[in-house]
Amino acid sequence: MTAPADLRQHLNGETARIAWRELERHFARGAVVTVDPGLDLIDVAARMIEDETASVQRWLKEDRIRRTTADEAQRWHSEQAELWCVVVAPWVLVQPPTPN
Repeated sequence: MTAPADLRQHLNGETARIAWRELERHFARGAVVTVDPGLDLIDVAARMIEDETASVQRWLKEDRIRRTTADEAQRWHSEQAELWCVVVAPWVLVQPPTPN
């Protein structure tokens, strides 16, 4: 099931590329969730908002979404990375951009 178009449009408008350094304070409080590049960031956010527990639990079990690890945070800091980001309070979902 996909999210209603209006929710997806809203989330798309709230999604932006942001420098990791701007997200580090959220990481420090344990609120950053990494989304696998193979998933649609907007779809993941919408399913979390809609409380689609089965999808979220499956992705967690498959490690396709997870709390951002210290290794990821350190790498992104070193690389001065920019990530796709959308907020689904209390979580900040991030996804590395896919290479062209």
